[in-house]
Amino acid sequence: MLKIACIVDDDVNIFELGVAAEVFGTDRTDRGVPRNDFRVVTPTPGPVRISGGLSLPMMIEEGLAFADEADLVIVAPYEQCSSDVECSLPVALALQRAVARGARVLTMCTGAFVAARAGVLEGRRVATHWAHADELAAEFPELIVERDALWVDDGPITSSAGTAAAIDASLHLVSELQGAQVAATIARSMVVPPLRDGGQRQFAIGPVAEQRAETLAPLIDWMVAHIDDDHTVGALARRANLSERTFARRFREELGATPAAWLTSQRVQRAQQLLEATDLGLDAVAQQAGFGTAALLRHHFTRQLGVAPSAYRRRFACPVGPGAPGRASDTTTPTIDRAMAS
Repeated sequence: MLKIACIVDDDVNIFELGVAAEVFGTDRTDRGVPRNDFRVVTPTPGPVRISGGLSLPMMIEEGLAFADEADLVIVAPYEQCSSDVECSLPVALALQRAVARGARVLTMCTGAFVAARAGVLEGRRVATHWAHADELAAEFPELIVERDALWVDDGPITSSAGTAAAIDASLHLVSELQGAQVAATIARSMVVPPLRDGGQRQFAIGPVAEQRAETLAPLIDWMVAHIDDDHTVGALARRANLSERTFARRFREELGATPAAWLTSQRVQRAQQLLEATDLGLDAVAQQAGFGTAALLRHHFTRQLGVAPSAYRRRFACPVGPGAPGRASDTTTPTIDRAMAS
């Protein structure tokens, strides 16, 4: 029986807390899964607020003492995790003692900030949600922030990216601590894969896409509406009534990338939409996204997102009705394996 302590504080994220409870706290002894002694602990026992729209208090009766006995200490994300504030001293000391005695530590999402402020991540590789990666790297330059990892192991500490990546990291730790068969059994009961390929690039809207055009806004809107057309710098510059040199410089200033790089990023996003919402074959997706050929689509899609278009479709496609256009034999619609659903 593993002893597992999940540390929470005010404004805890209920999703990651739920993941910890589901993976490590649910009784599956009837399926051959060992029972764990899973407890939720907090620096000051009593009501703890839940973050998000629920605004409900949750009563946590156990303090941090159990964390000193735990084989695994989990840090769930809570509101102050990513704020520039000192880590709670009792939590920091509990994490330091856990690492010193050889216990495993799992930080979920912005829980990495708590571990960093406790000083147990110094010089280590670490993951967090892609939206907080820059902040974590800036505040703790001694860390090696793995921006595209779903989870990272470094010594006794495992850190996960945001939200659903907590499932990946938790199942990985189950596999390490209790065996791959136990992890597979838990995954089947949760109707998730025991191991997910790809990285955060599949889900993140990168800094290029987040930047907004100013003087070039009308041209950008036109480019997006005509994403499947051929676009040269010369033609785009003429449309913007600028010299090629001025256009290229202004484009980089306002969009943060060259016209070619920005256009490729937008075409990959368009391909993602088509793969999710239609049953078009890869050749048709490539044409409508502006890549021209399936080979070119595969090259850029895999390079940007770390996963092939066909694998992306299997994971994220929505069911397509019988009247949908372009039903093709080289695509598949997602199904739930009967073994996983049982």
